[in-house]
Amino acid sequence: MSEEGELPMAVDDEPMMAGEMGEGEAENPGDADKPTTRMLSWSKNSAAYRLARRMMSERELAGAIKRKAKSKFDGITEAQLLGLAEYAVSFGRSMMALDDENYAQVRAASAGRSGKSTRAVARKLAEKGIDRDIIETAVGEIDDLHSAVVYARKKAFGPFRRKSSDEQQERRELASFGRQGFSFDIGRRLTRMTLEEAQEILSAPSTVTDQA
Repeated sequence: MSEEGELPMAVDDEPMMAGEMGEGEAENPGDADKPTTRMLSWSKNSAAYRLARRMMSERELAGAIKRKAKSKFDGITEAQLLGLAEYAVSFGRSMMALDDENYAQVRAASAGRSGKSTRAVARKLAEKGIDRDIIETAVGEIDDLHSAVVYARKKAFGPFRRKSSDEQQERRELASFGRQGFSFDIGRRLTRMTLEEAQEILSAPSTVTDQA
């Protein structure tokens, strides 16, 4: 799994459907403010292809469609690009394959279990264009202490150290916890936590649950 529990990025070269033009072929401009029928057909096919490969946020899909359309259709206007992106998003919603609330819940649950902090997950979701209210609800299910113990186990910090520590090592660990978005109190607690306590936290049911 990649950073923040993310799935791999979709390949940006979906197969060409019957009746579609090849890469860079000229398109009859028609109304420069509106996508042509052929453009719209491509947008729907492209959205379906991408959403079948991985979960995406509305902003991610819109951005992918605009980037690909810009290279695919010579002379396409900004208004047409926007129209294609909106059409793709509308199609994704209608097929119930595009849902920012579900996207945020699934991503937050996965990232929390993999050792990401509430703050780090919220920042990543914001980058994906998720609304603040949706983010707050999604990250509210993350237990930062549990996530910090998972992170400590991955990095061999605190109770998972393979050798005795000193003050300098504890400062490095605290700094690392801070960079990951964990509070100072949680970082300090982890640097002094016993292995038994850490194992107890890990064995307890996490509050993070998938909402698929």
